[in-house]
Amino acid sequence: MKFAYYPGCSAHGSSADYEISTQAVCRTLGMELADIPDWNCCGSTPAHAIDTELSTALCVRNLDIAAKENVEKLLTSCPSCLSNLRLARHRMQDQQFRTRVNELLDAPAAKEFPQTYSVMEMLHEIYGPDIIAGRVHKPLTGIRLAPYYGCLMSRPAEIMNFGDPENPTVMEDLLTACGADTLDFPLKTECCGASFGIPERSMTARLSGKILELATRMQADALVVACPLCQMNLDLRQEQASKAMNTSFHMPVLYFTQVLGLAFGLPPEALGFNKLCVDAGPLLRKLATAQKSGGAA
Repeated sequence: MKFAYYPGCSAHGSSADYEISTQAVCRTLGMELADIPDWNCCGSTPAHAIDTELSTALCVRNLDIAAKENVEKLLTSCPSCLSNLRLARHRMQDQQFRTRVNELLDAPAAKEFPQTYSVMEMLHEIYGPDIIAGRVHKPLTGIRLAPYYGCLMSRPAEIMNFGDPENPTVMEDLLTACGADTLDFPLKTECCGASFGIPERSMTARLSGKILELATRMQADALVVACPLCQMNLDLRQEQASKAMNTSFHMPVLYFTQVLGLAFGLPPEALGFNKLCVDAGPLLRKLATAQKSGGAA
């Protein structure tokens, strides 16, 4: 199956491990993700905070390219990209707003745009837990995982349409299908601080620290995320969070695609584990021990 794909800027930079593992997992399942041609940045957080029309125009250019390629479904991994693309499609239903946005483009945009979906929800929709479970070669038995969606994947609910905005369960379904002990994580949709990691570092450290502290208290072997910005705040900035919480965290923060890849039998080096800041070695050793003993942790 071939899908049009919007990688987003971080896929070629700060979240290269997400991109590597996403492509690896999709190839394993028989999905081909083909980049739409000449895509551009969606504007992420700063653009829409400054100029809604300019931010929308950045997204609409990508949607227009996809429409001219006769794309029906556009996939992306990043929740921020997903949110921006979906909001842009929604805003362009207002004719006056559309007129102003078209003035910023080289030519008027297509009248209809494809809907954008996250890779996570498409994996869940196409394959579902039963088929995913059938593809597992190395069950994650004995591994305790805390699923963390962040604040963008399911909000605003009427635009994202990702189940219960306070309690989505798609990631849990996928992780459980891989044999993991998936924790009921109360902070799964709380904000980690997002892009405030630069202007308000102390606030981000406290918010991320709260998430890491609960995952540690619940004896998780890793936090599992689906957002490049969340992964950065919880992994790269974990030392800052430790100082804010007056402790020392050692919590691996993995992308859900890295976890699926392990269950599918892919080696860690093919899933970007070498790019993690917090060493996932203890988790990998625990997993190897459990698999050798037939599932005993």
